[in-house]
Amino acid sequence: MRFLRTLLFPLLALTSFALARSSTGDSVLVLLDPSLKKENYSIFFGDLEKKGYKLTFRSPKDTTPEIIKDDVAQFAHVVVFAPETKTFAADVTPQSLVSLLSKNMNLLLALSPKQTPLTSLASEFSLILPPPGTPLISHFPKRDTPATLIPVQPPRAHHVISDNLAPVWFSGVPQSLGHNPMLIPLLNAPPQAFASDADSDSGADALVEAAEKSGEGLWAGSSLSLVTGFQTLSNARATWVGGVEMFSDEYINKEISKGVKSGNRDFARDVTAWTFQESNVLRIDSVEHNLVNETLPGETYTINDQVTFTAFISKYDPEIGWWRAYSDIDDMQLEFTMLDPHIRTSLPPVEGEPGMYAVTFRVPDRHGVFKFNVDYKRKGWTYLTSTSMVPVVPPQHDGYPRFLSAAWPYYAGAFSTSAAFILFVALWLAGDDRELKKNKGAKAE
Repeated sequence: MRFLRTLLFPLLALTSFALARSSTGDSVLVLLDPSLKKENYSIFFGDLEKKGYKLTFRSPKDTTPEIIKDDVAQFAHVVVFAPETKTFAADVTPQSLVSLLSKNMNLLLALSPKQTPLTSLASEFSLILPPPGTPLISHFPKRDTPATLIPVQPPRAHHVISDNLAPVWFSGVPQSLGHNPMLIPLLNAPPQAFASDADSDSGADALVEAAEKSGEGLWAGSSLSLVTGFQTLSNARATWVGGVEMFSDEYINKEISKGVKSGNRDFARDVTAWTFQESNVLRIDSVEHNLVNETLPGETYTINDQVTFTAFISKYDPEIGWWRAYSDIDDMQLEFTMLDPHIRTSLPPVEGEPGMYAVTFRVPDRHGVFKFNVDYKRKGWTYLTSTSMVPVVPPQHDGYPRFLSAAWPYYAGAFSTSAAFILFVALWLAGDDRELKKNKGAKAE
């Protein structure tokens, strides 16, 4: 297996240049609202096409091209730039968009402060939106732009967003995050920003009243998310953006300060790369388990056996469109479980063996059907799951040691009893013979 991985990788890497940049496919359906002009987003769409994506544009109300045909997905990704559309075709209703994720399709959706079907869909992803007509505003820093057009600093040291990006221009609606572990905030609001009326702060009273009724808290501060990712258990991804203008040519070309361009273009690249499963995509190529000093996998194991479990993990590289061995996971665990984990241990990378993770442990003194279970879930990364079943049996009759050290008291008792019995019998027999000889001598006299 290791030989084949080493031999085939260079060949596959050479042929993969013709493959898609995404690990799931290169076809993209763009649902573009008629009020939005395609040429106003030419930089964003042009960057996708340069990567190798094939874009198909369609109005949200059109019925062709179909997203699903004969229960088969016709596209790998769907971009919904229809923030103010209130009527959609039958195949892009909120319910149908959720079903696309079950077919491993990825979604990029843009919201607006207006009430639309997408607003209802957002709640299905544990996103809580402020009342309609209350976009995010901020009066800091002092600038010439409207209060609804805010420069936001992307997060530092984020595993999805590149480091040292310039601030990005944002205009739109914030999202409050529910208690869902599948949510991944990609861009948070500035601490001094809050959701309110677009022209003044008069909407603050309505927000406070709504917050008191629903218990959601004040719509202000860095706890609000502006761009939020969502990853399902099947690893399909959906990203919610508070405003479609983030991807516009105007915001991409607009300067943050004199001579400093905005980071919207690079930020959009990072967001789409994650959403379309280019970045942070892992997979388990194979798993092996065997007795120590053996190579063939065991069909059964005996209690107290020393067993080695090995997993080979790779990461998708969009630059070559193929997978590379990945050894940078330092917090993965292995469970050896039967109903409950009997053993939970670290599964570290093997030094000098790219992509290999291995651990050796002693099989517990409990027989039954056990599972080798790897369940690695980290926000922003593909979930890694693997389950292998194996029976654990007691030793056979000739598998036990000849003598048990714990049984020496019993051995000593048995040997001493046997020795005493033999001695007693010997003495008894010898004593009876002497008495018989004495009786014979007395009769002769």
